[in-house]
Amino acid sequence: MKPVSAFKIVAAVSAVALVAAGCSGGDKEAAPAAKMDGDKVVISVLSPADSDTKLDTNAITTMLSDKYKIKFQFQTTNMDGGPAKEKRQIAISSGDYPDLFMLIPWVDAFTKTEVQKLGQQGVAVPLEDLIKEHAPNIQKALDSNSVLKAMSTAPDGHIYALPQWSDCYHCSYPNKLWMNSDWLKKLNLQMPKTTEDLRTVLKAFKTQDPNGNGKADEIPMTTDPRDSTLLGYLMGGFAYAPYGAQNGVPSLLALNGNQVVTPVDKPEWREGLKYINSLYKDGLIDPASFTQNTEALQTLGNNPSAVQVGSVPVLWPGIFVQLGSKDGRDKQYDAVPPLTGPQGKSYTGYNNPTSVGYTFMLTNKSSKEARVAALKMLDYIYTDEGQIIVNAGPEGVGWEKPKAGDVALDESTQATWKPRLSADVPKNSSWNSLGQYNFTLALRNAQAVPKDIYAETGLERRLFEATKQYEPHVDKAQVFPEAEVWADPATVSELSTLKTNLDSYVSQGQLAFITGTKNIDTEWDAWVQGLDGIGMKRYLELNQQAYDKKK
Repeated sequence: MKPVSAFKIVAAVSAVALVAAGCSGGDKEAAPAAKMDGDKVVISVLSPADSDTKLDTNAITTMLSDKYKIKFQFQTTNMDGGPAKEKRQIAISSGDYPDLFMLIPWVDAFTKTEVQKLGQQGVAVPLEDLIKEHAPNIQKALDSNSVLKAMSTAPDGHIYALPQWSDCYHCSYPNKLWMNSDWLKKLNLQMPKTTEDLRTVLKAFKTQDPNGNGKADEIPMTTDPRDSTLLGYLMGGFAYAPYGAQNGVPSLLALNGNQVVTPVDKPEWREGLKYINSLYKDGLIDPASFTQNTEALQTLGNNPSAVQVGSVPVLWPGIFVQLGSKDGRDKQYDAVPPLTGPQGKSYTGYNNPTSVGYTFMLTNKSSKEARVAALKMLDYIYTDEGQIIVNAGPEGVGWEKPKAGDVALDESTQATWKPRLSADVPKNSSWNSLGQYNFTLALRNAQAVPKDIYAETGLERRLFEATKQYEPHVDKAQVFPEAEVWADPATVSELSTLKTNLDSYVSQGQLAFITGTKNIDTEWDAWVQGLDGIGMKRYLELNQQAYDKKK
C-alpha cells in the first residue's frame, strides 16, 4: 500500500470560485431519478488515477460493481495536485460535477472550508442519516473514534463528506531526510547531527566524487515540490514548522499555550530561511527541487549510469528511487534524525490524523439509489477485509495468507495478511490510496513484514524503525488540532479567501527568500508587514474563535 505523500514547500493555489450561483440551493431539491444500466445503478465519479491505473477496468472496480450493483462512470484526473484540484473546482463552478467525488488526500482532497461551502450551497449531500441506515461499519468507526467524528461532523451537525483515516506511524512524522549512507562511509563521514554538520556533508558530496565516476555529477540534495519535506525538515533546527496535511500546503498555524499563532513571521523562522538560502547559494540544494515533478525526481534517483543523489527530503525512499533496484541503490539510503540548530533547537513536524482533507462526497446530482449503493460500498471498504482487498488487491494477487515463521510488523501480535512484492502484483489490480478509509493501527501492525528492513517487502519495518528517531522531537503542545476545528459557518467564505491568499503569499515569499530572488536581510520586514496586508491578523482571529469553541 502506498504511503501518503508529504507536503510541498510551495504550492500554486488557484483562486477558482468554488460554486457558480446556479449551483446553490440544491439541498431544497428532490434527488434526481436513478439512471440504470440493467440491474446496476449508474454512478458518475471523479477520481485521480496514476498512469498504470485504469479505473474503468480495474479489478477492484469490477468486484465492487458486481457486489453492489453499481455501474461506475469514472472521469479521472492525474496525480498532480495542482491540475487535479483545478479540474474538480472547475467542474463544480460550471455545474458539471459528478454524483460522487472519490479523491486522494495528498492529491486533491477538499478542505474543511470547501466542504462547508458546498454543504451550505446544497451541492454536498448530508450523509449522517444514510450512514445510520445503511453503513453500520462507518457508524461504528465514528462512534468509537472521537477525532474521526469531530473532523467529519460540521458545526450544523451534518456530515457532508468523509475523510480517509489511516493509522500510519511513519506518516505521522513526515518531515524526514533520506541520505546516502554508502557515500558517508566512502568519505569517512558521520551521519549529520547539527545544521552545520549537514552543510559539511553536502559539500563533501558535491566536491569529493563519492560515486567514484570521476565526474562532478553528484547532487547533494534534491526533491520535488509535491513530495518535498525540505522546508519542514531543515526548519526544524530553528523553529517548529507545522505540517500542513492539506494537499501539499504547509500549515500556517501553531499553538502558544491556548493562543493560536503563526510561526512564519517570527525571527526564528527568518533564521531558518537564511540557513536554507545559504545551502542553496552554495549549490547544495538542487534548483530543480522547486520545479521538477515526481517522474523527473525518479529519473535522477534511478539514473542507470551512476548514483547521483546524496539526500532527499521526502516521506519515504520509494518516492525517489525504485525499491528492489537491481544494483541495490535503494538500500543505500537511511533516515537522518532531526538536526540540532545553533540555538540547540531540534523539532520535527507532526501529522495525526494523517489526512485532514475530505475525499468521499456525494452530490445533489446523485439519485437516492446511487447514494445508498455508494454508502454500502464504502461501508464494506471500512471493514478489515475491505481495506486489505481494496487497497492491496484480491487475495493471491496483491496479498496472501502468512506462512509459518512470518512476523507481524508489531511483533507482539499475530500476522494476518502478507503483502506481495510490488513487482509481482499485476498493474491495475487495486484502488490503492483511493480506498484507505479505515486502515487501523491494528490492521497495519498485523501485516507480515520481513525482519530485513532493506528487503522490498520490509519497507514498513524500515519506515517504522526510522520513525523512532523522529518521534521524540515533536512538541505536541504547539500542534494546532486542525482536524477537529471547524470555522463558524458565517465566516467560512472569509476564512477560505484568507487561507487561499495567505498560502500563496507565504509559499511564494519563502521560495523567493530560499532562492535569493528576495533578499532576506533587506526585505524581510516588508514581507512580514505584507502578511497583515493579506489578512494574517484576521486569519488568526477567526481560527482562535474556532479553536476556543472546539475547546
